[in-house]
Amino acid sequence: MIEVQNTLVHEDLISESFVCNLNKCKGICCVEGDAGAPLDVAETAILKEIYPKIKHLLEEKGIAAIEQQGTSVIDADGDLTTPCVDGNKECAYVTFENGITKCGIEKGYEQGLVDWQKPISCHLYPIRVTQYPEFEVLNYDRWHICHDACTFGRELKVPVYQFLKGPLIRKYGAEWYAELEESVRL
Repeated sequence: MIEVQNTLVHEDLISESFVCNLNKCKGICCVEGDAGAPLDVAETAILKEIYPKIKHLLEEKGIAAIEQQGTSVIDADGDLTTPCVDGNKECAYVTFENGITKCGIEKGYEQGLVDWQKPISCHLYPIRVTQYPEFEVLNYDRWHICHDACTFGRELKVPVYQFLKGPLIRKYGAEWYAELEESVRL
């Protein structure tokens, strides 16, 4: 583990390669899984606020799920997540464009409708953050559906942490990221 400020970063984020390849996976990570995207408490308030602004961008079945379940839910493990369509299937906030699953929240962000890009857990994927009282641990979440992203990352020689530079800076700041890069160089 590499210590950077109040975080521990697993070495796999440095040694493993990853670059999303939507042409191969079609954004399946927003559809598969056993729960919605993890959220923190502040994000639940943001979702309530922005939902009316992005609702028209979402799929009808996603809107129905949100109207029935709410803009966020507590899953079977007691964690805050985005609601899902059909119980544990696709995230209610997805859209489909040319056979590729995309985030309706991010679409609203790109169109200037909202100033929040998407839940940080989605933006950071395949990094999963585990919170403890005094620090956070960043781990690499290996999922078979991301095999093409691993292959593409190896071809391009892009480590996980570099692929996720923007989301890491969004969560932890530019100074934190610079410290991580310095630690990697040592």
